[in-house]
Amino acid sequence: MAKSIDVSDLDIYYGDFLAVQGVNLHIKARSVTAFIGPSGCGKSTVLRSLNRMHEVIPGARVEGKVTVDGQSLYDAAVDPVAVRRQIGMVFQRPNPFPTMSIYENVLAGNRLNSKKMKKSEADDVVERSLKGANLWNEVKDRLDKPGMGLSGGQQQRLCIARAIAVKPQVLLMDEPCSALDPISTSAIEDLIHELKSDYTIVIVTHNMQQAARVSDETGFFNLKAAGQPGHLVEFNSTQKMFANPDNEATEAYISGRFG
Repeated sequence: MAKSIDVSDLDIYYGDFLAVQGVNLHIKARSVTAFIGPSGCGKSTVLRSLNRMHEVIPGARVEGKVTVDGQSLYDAAVDPVAVRRQIGMVFQRPNPFPTMSIYENVLAGNRLNSKKMKKSEADDVVERSLKGANLWNEVKDRLDKPGMGLSGGQQQRLCIARAIAVKPQVLLMDEPCSALDPISTSAIEDLIHELKSDYTIVIVTHNMQQAARVSDETGFFNLKAAGQPGHLVEFNSTQKMFANPDNEATEAYISGRFG
């Protein structure tokens, strides 16, 4: 079941440095939300706070609230590992586990959650996940070969298969196409369209056209000056944001006048 996410009064710190300030937004279930904005404005930091990946950095912490279907992610009783199981992450560079086969790469998350599986069950998870990532037909005859032997675009789809194998409710993607060629990028974008019927997807992208193509809603982040905290300038339907944004700074960024 895909879940909605609510962020309220979110401040994110690295030690004493306030990196992002005062973020409020509602991310709809079964939709694609894009975060755009210049480098260093905090969009990836906000993305990582949505599954508590942010706090793996020493001294990093948040104030404010992030709730998924009403459940607060930062409650003292909540296990961050359980949060990351529910909210999967796909990173900028494809990162299949180098020593593992394609088959074992897909199952890595399930194995980590120490789920004992029958071979038939594992086979089903691998097939379902690779089909879900539009990779099955390309790799079904070489599942025992190393994941690193795939092309960059295939590796990224393998990482998406690995993320969906544990049946998360939300998928976070941090610039998932920035290291890929146009054909692989197009394949990932098509995949994002298909996945949103089952997942809530949040994507950080530097590519404005990509945000316009894949997302339903867009958040524009910016910072007033170097060394100042990033903040959410505007959050709107992608159509409105690209045609008629509410904020002049959004329009200036989207039209390429700065950034």
